[in-house]
Amino acid sequence: MNENENNEIIQTEEDINRLMQIRIDKLKELQAAGKDPFEITKYDRTEQSMDIKNNYETYEGKDVSVAGRIMAKRIMGKASFVTIQDSQGKIQSYVSINDLGEESYKAFKTYDIGDIIGIKGFVFKTKTEEISIHAKEVVLLTKSLRDLPEKFHGLKDIDLRYRQRYVDLIVNPEVKETFLLRSKILKEIKNYLDNEGYLEVDTPILNTIAGGATARPFITHHNTLDLDMYLRIANELYLKRLIVGGFDRVYEMGRMFRNEGMDIKHNPEYTGIEFYASYQDYNDMMNLSENMIRTVAQKCLGTAKINYQGLDIDLESPWRRVPMITAIKEVTGIDFNEINTDEEAIAIAKEKHVEVDESKQNRGYIINAFFEEFVEETLIQPTFICDYPVEVSPLTKRKPSDKRLVERFELFIGGREYGNAYSELNDPIDQRERFVEQLRQKEAGDEEANDMDEDFCMAIEYGMPPTGGMGIGIDRLVMLLTDSASIRDVILFPTMKPLN
Repeated sequence: MNENENNEIIQTEEDINRLMQIRIDKLKELQAAGKDPFEITKYDRTEQSMDIKNNYETYEGKDVSVAGRIMAKRIMGKASFVTIQDSQGKIQSYVSINDLGEESYKAFKTYDIGDIIGIKGFVFKTKTEEISIHAKEVVLLTKSLRDLPEKFHGLKDIDLRYRQRYVDLIVNPEVKETFLLRSKILKEIKNYLDNEGYLEVDTPILNTIAGGATARPFITHHNTLDLDMYLRIANELYLKRLIVGGFDRVYEMGRMFRNEGMDIKHNPEYTGIEFYASYQDYNDMMNLSENMIRTVAQKCLGTAKINYQGLDIDLESPWRRVPMITAIKEVTGIDFNEINTDEEAIAIAKEKHVEVDESKQNRGYIINAFFEEFVEETLIQPTFICDYPVEVSPLTKRKPSDKRLVERFELFIGGREYGNAYSELNDPIDQRERFVEQLRQKEAGDEEANDMDEDFCMAIEYGMPPTGGMGIGIDRLVMLLTDSASIRDVILFPTMKPLN
């Protein structure tokens, strides 16, 4: 072993193999003596650590049975203290030769940090007032063959933490708290929608067409059908089929897959939720999403005024609603309401050094590019940016007052996008024309353009009522509510390149 410049203990591969062999030898001795811990199939655990600690008056002097992983040991001759960790937290136990007997106590002293044990005994307080268990019996349930990370420095390597989340959860309690809170957040989102009359449904993950969003898909192959298929990039088009079929309100929370870049905001597979309501529009979706996120924050955090990475975020006050063109004018002084041709838009883009793909040299795409370049990062407090150009919104209903725009909004908090919503396009003729335009862009080299979905076109030809719909990135929302810097901090097993 050696130390790095931060005085952290660094184990070499030789160190790891040597220490692991010592533990394997201990296991072999136990097996030779007929005490193989891996032959134990269950253990009768009656309580967990925090139940006992939080209700000491109830448990004082009573016999309990607990189980967990050894996190600390202090051997003091004929008496010792051991601290175990279960799913709730940690609790100490007093272990002595007088209570266990010489043979069992001798075996106990050989147990290693990381081993999983069961303890039976009565609850008491030590002289230092620490709630503990006076052990009458200690049983080795699982032999750990690997050392946990060194006590004082823990598992600090970020890359290793993501790769070995199981170790991260053992040695970094705050990580477990993040994922417990994530679970609560997801539950409260579902509760909110359930109470609003939404029906939770399941739609296919394997699709024959990559549609419902502008994104690059993952491609796989179905052997029996001899057919290339796509992992879904969105579940939008199937949920809207259900609106056509007569369900008034539906939602689905689940995994989406996008074959794109990876950074602190993006993971190739992520959790999203989409919800749709017939006879509503994008204004209703604003109301719903604002109230839902505020309610979830209140229930999970006890407040709707939070701090995210040093930014004070007010989810409590009414959220601002701003048209995209207005937001651009506020930041840059440029008013696209006065720029009415593609030529004018191209000229102003060149003047301001805003780059737009060759196939997207028109007013709509340039408006969107200006927003992304100058405005997005300025939106710290919750803001709905509304009324997007039709060119960047192939599934959205046009605004009656300006056919160049659509009834769409995106939600921004802390300079980051959290959700996307529409008054859904239900004109089958307009929808088909927009799909054709998407195909033209795909042929021009845009790998993220939508495919033509003939079945969806057929569905809305039967008639889809006016509908409001929204999608929210669950992982980003969890990041916000847990003050997590990276999306990998809120995904248990994020995508990582194999070390080999």
